[in-house]
Amino acid sequence: MKRRTFLTSTFVGTASLALGFSIYSPEFIAANRSQDSQHRLLFSALLPVFLDGALPEVETLRRAAENRTLDAIGQTIAILPEEGQAELEQLLDMLEQRLGLLILTGSMTPLMMRTPQELISMLEYWRTSFLDLMVTAYQGLRELIIASYYSCPEHWSRLNYEKPTFLGQEA
Repeated sequence: MKRRTFLTSTFVGTASLALGFSIYSPEFIAANRSQDSQHRLLFSALLPVFLDGALPEVETLRRAAENRTLDAIGQTIAILPEEGQAELEQLLDMLEQRLGLLILTGSMTPLMMRTPQELISMLEYWRTSFLDLMVTAYQGLRELIIASYYSCPEHWSRLNYEKPTFLGQEA
């Protein structure tokens, strides 16, 4: 076998495996796209990482805070300019596809199946990346999640923050 034939067949084989692996999605991690139009499953994997220490310790309160934040994320995305929505949608779609994950994170393992430490490492790499696009992706996700969390008045008490009043009346 010639060297060129070997390299070509290796490249084609690897590309075929990557494409097949990207298309294949086991049922236990497959999300119904019609029910997950707001990428709630993806954000539910990222919320505990970005909000570490801010979420309540009690499981039921924690789950309620996460659900409330997921709702707020959907509302926040809805008020973004169309260009921002399109860029964010493109990023979220890439994070939900295996080939996109491979390009963005270097691994095809879905984010929902990664440990919190793996997610922290991935986000830390994005935060300190030499590529401005990766830094922008990190900052966009971080600001979206944190702003959505603290936009809910029920989360202000953990900061000992009260809504400002004007001359003793609530605004």
